[in-house]
Amino acid sequence: MKIFRNFDVSASALTAERLRMDIISSNVANVDTTRTTGGGPYRRKIVVFEVGKEGGVRVNRIQEDSSTPSRLIYQPEHPDANAEGWVEYPNVILVNEMVDMLAATRAYEANVTALNATKTMMSSALNIGR
Repeated sequence: MKIFRNFDVSASALTAERLRMDIISSNVANVDTTRTTGGGPYRRKIVVFEVGKEGGVRVNRIQEDSSTPSRLIYQPEHPDANAEGWVEYPNVILVNEMVDMLAATRAYEANVTALNATKTMMSSALNIGR
């Protein structure tokens, strides 16, 4: 039924923003990971959204951030240091991750508010008929 479409749109956005927050948390947790199973340092992940079939939003893909370079830090005693003593650290910048987390949290809160407003409007519409 089309009457519940608003719920579906808000629910899809809540699901997408939750995944975005999970990916950001993973980025923060791996800020110092210099060695992965694929070799090299951890690469920052980004969630890419797209418009869903029935409106709303869905996750298109999760991709690695190739626009931000890795950080090189001189630590000759580190086990992952190259021949010159430089260690390649992930391209995760904590300040950017915190800003992204705040934006994702605000978007999540906005969708919860929209969901509650829809619920209130539907309840009020049902009460009119009494």
